[in-house]
Amino acid sequence: MSRADPAAAQQQEIDGDSQEQQRLLEMFVEHSTLPQEESCLVDEQLWLVMEYMDGGTLSDVISKTYLCEDEMAAISQECLQGLDFLHSNHMIHQDVKSSNILLRTDGSVKLADSGLSAQLTPEQSRRSSVASTSGWMAPEVVTGQAYGPKADVWSFGIVGIEMVEQEVPYWNETPVSPQLLIARRGKPKLQQPNQFSPSLHDFLSCCLQTDEARHWSSKDLLQMVKKCQGAEVKECPRDGLLLH
Repeated sequence: MSRADPAAAQQQEIDGDSQEQQRLLEMFVEHSTLPQEESCLVDEQLWLVMEYMDGGTLSDVISKTYLCEDEMAAISQECLQGLDFLHSNHMIHQDVKSSNILLRTDGSVKLADSGLSAQLTPEQSRRSSVASTSGWMAPEVVTGQAYGPKADVWSFGIVGIEMVEQEVPYWNETPVSPQLLIARRGKPKLQQPNQFSPSLHDFLSCCLQTDEARHWSSKDLLQMVKKCQGAEVKECPRDGLLLH
């Protein structure tokens, strides 16, 4: 198998879920903010070939540098375009987190890892299985309620806090898990709120509503970010560029 760029390969056994994932991949290649993934059979195993992103993950970047608000907005816009595409096609990503957001040194951003994505149908418009990663789970997922695409919006709100504070809310508060603390305490708050603009606070508030019905949709959030692009923002706490 030859490709112009290096690629990451992942294998898994063929089963019903893998066949469903292969079908979803065919949809993903239509959208520029989702990784250009391909699939092939090797000895009756499904191999996934993903576009190589030379900037690593968002998790890697925010562990090393602060992001300015305009950089956060640029990343958010790309990710929300991907989520809007999924949600418009009645799919839930189910595992939105910083380590599933891939970057390139040219500034492009991809929302990766379709392995847990779920297709909704008129008969099953909501999910009940717990598929998200601890710390990014929406309250309705944590408490075992049925949930829809807006669970991804909460997860991306947690990514927003990661970009601001370089860590997941409550992540270091052991032995209680962060998702249980979120379920008990409600919406996580910024540790130094005065350092950031009203626009950023509004964005996080729209994502992180403990009542699912009050979550904004990915489409509405995308329009909000576009409108705020170029608006006055707070300066970075430190000099920090997205990628060098």
